[in-house]
Amino acid sequence: MIITIHDPETNTTASIDSFGAQLISLKDPSHKEYIWQRDPDIWPRCSPLLFPVVGNCRNGRTHIEGTWYEMEKHGFCKESDFTVKEHTSSSAVFCLTDNDTTLRSYPYHFILSLSYQLKKGILSLDYSVENPESRDIIYCIGSHPGFRCPLEDGEAFEEYFLEFEKEENTCSMVYDLDAMEINPARQGISLSHTRLLPLSYQLFREDAIYFDPIRSRKVSLIHGKTRRGVEVSYPGFETIAFWTPYGKNAPFLCIEPWNGCAIRTDEDDDLLHRHHLQTVKPGQTKSYHMEIRIL
Repeated sequence: MIITIHDPETNTTASIDSFGAQLISLKDPSHKEYIWQRDPDIWPRCSPLLFPVVGNCRNGRTHIEGTWYEMEKHGFCKESDFTVKEHTSSSAVFCLTDNDTTLRSYPYHFILSLSYQLKKGILSLDYSVENPESRDIIYCIGSHPGFRCPLEDGEAFEEYFLEFEKEENTCSMVYDLDAMEINPARQGISLSHTRLLPLSYQLFREDAIYFDPIRSRKVSLIHGKTRRGVEVSYPGFETIAFWTPYGKNAPFLCIEPWNGCAIRTDEDDDLLHRHHLQTVKPGQTKSYHMEIRIL
């Protein structure tokens, strides 16, 4: 089911597909589209919700409380149909609970919600994980929206840059494509006392660019001359990644706030030992906030 919400103050619209609860459209008052429109030949998704893992597990499986579970990359939400719990003209709430399919790869009962609200031209996304169990539940969670880049005909990907909220002095961790693991000992893209990262497709020759640590909780994707683009705020997330498929000259960039990441060389296969692991106590709920603003 496709749900469309509207902000009458700015005439901004957003559309969300209940299958995956993924954002499939964000348009400004001129009807300019800012979200990557799915293409199976390049990338068949546009904004998957990552849960209960971010990235891949080693050999496609993980160890939870003494038992091995098969776990696909980024978890099962992208193949799950969420229930539309609430819907108004400017907001919508999507919900997924455990079922026979999820329990085959993840042994916990849970209530996962993702709410969208359009107000004053800002799209707010609020993720929440409720624990109905009598024990702690553990997981990782992340966002993966793909933004059109370039936005206009005649523009080039290389004319855009990322602008961070704060001056950064950090290096990305390299994803070893042969081992399919993040290697924190290998330094990739360097941010040396700067807020800016000019874009090029060559930056992604070793897959996603993943920054941990990162000081900023806001980043903008901007065209160098027009200053048009999007701003993504992610106060509820601890790290950030950027991705576009290398070698395809794809006209989009994913901005991915994460709590978690693909399996690292310094981790074993137990989900409990993953970096940035999240825990919710019995009967409690943990929430994560994110915002998208058109520039």
